[in-house]
Amino acid sequence: MTDIDPPLAPDELAHRLTEVFALVGPLYRRVQREVEQAAPIEGLSVGVRAVLDLLRENGPMTVPQMGRAQALSRQFVQRMVNDAAAARLVEITPNPAHQRSSLVRLTESGRAAITAALTREQSLLRQVDGGLTDADVSACVRVLGAMLELFDQVDVD
Repeated sequence: MTDIDPPLAPDELAHRLTEVFALVGPLYRRVQREVEQAAPIEGLSVGVRAVLDLLRENGPMTVPQMGRAQALSRQFVQRMVNDAAAARLVEITPNPAHQRSSLVRLTESGRAAITAALTREQSLLRQVDGGLTDADVSACVRVLGAMLELFDQVDVD
């Protein structure tokens, strides 16, 4: 006898994934409000914070690359980049690979701001209760990744 559960039938899987969607929406909105309420600490909107984190993880990127990575319109990402540039959190530099699409990179101030935001957020997340294991979190990431992959073709522009 094995401890591994068999895959769910498509109808049951759809029902269970609906439960996930029902949690993800409110969770996202509450986290967004928390970030915005704490924004005076780092001076970041949710959108600027997302841009800074993406650049922290991936290094310099173009606005179209950031839009694709975040499933956001290029226009929205450009506004967030403009806000971040006005606050001197990012700098826009020529892109040797593409003359029409500049590279956006973190400044030292931007790196300090996103590091402070992540430190504060991780402090908050340490308070999550429930005896969660690495396997629990890995399963959650796997499920959400599969759901995100289903919608990869959705046009965000």
